[in-house]
Amino acid sequence: MKTYRGLNFFAGVLASVGMVLAATGAQAETLRLLTWGGYAPEKVVEMFKAETGIDVEVTNSNNEEMISKLRATGGAGFDLAQPSQDRITSAQEEFDIYKPIDLSKIDASKMISSMLEGTKKNTSVNGKVYGVPHVWGTSALTVNTALASDIKDYTDLCNPKYAGKVTYRMKRPTLIAFAFSMGMDPFAAYGDTAKYANIMSKVETKLMDCKSNVKAYWSGGDALINLMRSNEVVAAMAWDGSGWKLSAENPAIKTIAPTSGALGWIDTFALPKKTKAEDAAYKWINFVMQPKIAGMITEAAGNFTASKGSDAFVEEGKRKLYQATFPPAAIDNIKWYPPVPAGLEEMEGKVLDRVQAAQ
Repeated sequence: MKTYRGLNFFAGVLASVGMVLAATGAQAETLRLLTWGGYAPEKVVEMFKAETGIDVEVTNSNNEEMISKLRATGGAGFDLAQPSQDRITSAQEEFDIYKPIDLSKIDASKMISSMLEGTKKNTSVNGKVYGVPHVWGTSALTVNTALASDIKDYTDLCNPKYAGKVTYRMKRPTLIAFAFSMGMDPFAAYGDTAKYANIMSKVETKLMDCKSNVKAYWSGGDALINLMRSNEVVAAMAWDGSGWKLSAENPAIKTIAPTSGALGWIDTFALPKKTKAEDAAYKWINFVMQPKIAGMITEAAGNFTASKGSDAFVEEGKRKLYQATFPPAAIDNIKWYPPVPAGLEEMEGKVLDRVQAAQ
């Protein structure tokens, strides 16, 4: 009886150990993803699990919440996050919530080179890279080419013949866009407050001179679209997606990459400092950057990704609009937003207030 009970005892111990190991294995095979809506479609998650055996637990968020969640835990609770590239370095320097990317584990051949290099540069801290690119979009020009075929850059919106016929936002992207269009580089002046103030002063003068051309300062996508649909305005500085939506209704309305370069944002992949599934994170990155999978994410999220050649797997109408706006040279000319130094947004806000208030 002792032997029998002993065997039962050891069998029980082995079963318990097996259960613990199984539970540990299951936990290790779950990727906790902190991301934006549409970036991890259910179908893609299912395909990833079928290929790798790894579950993906998706938490939708935004930049502010991502920083808050990771700051509260010291970089724990998630295995992969997707902050915008201009929101990584300041959070890392202040809160130490991320760990460097091991670029040897990233299949760079799947990524558009200019986007990868730009993101590496804009997410580096002390020589270490903390982000690689995923989903992106731009502010560009939306133009009714039947009524304003000569508008090719932001400052063309100020041509006197379009008085009362253009629109743009009273937001910092407009200041930056006009600076580039005027032949200046505001991003290069980010580290020099006096130089940046001089650039903003010139832009302020330009925007004040341009006020008579502005029908209205749009604040939301619907307002912009209605102004263009009604032909109240013939051109705008606008998000690329808004222009593509209008183009689907009226082929004369096109999204144009400005001569001086569209302004681009990128949402990245970044590793939280205390990730528990780092290998799974790299597997997810390389999986979703495959062109066909990336095309599925574009369809779900509405924005294109940094996956090279993924536009071939997007719905034909959207693909043609994208390719017409962004041939390779236009993509390489995009001005990607770098991290904003402290104090600049306050300076910009005062410029915007003065332009808005000017008669």
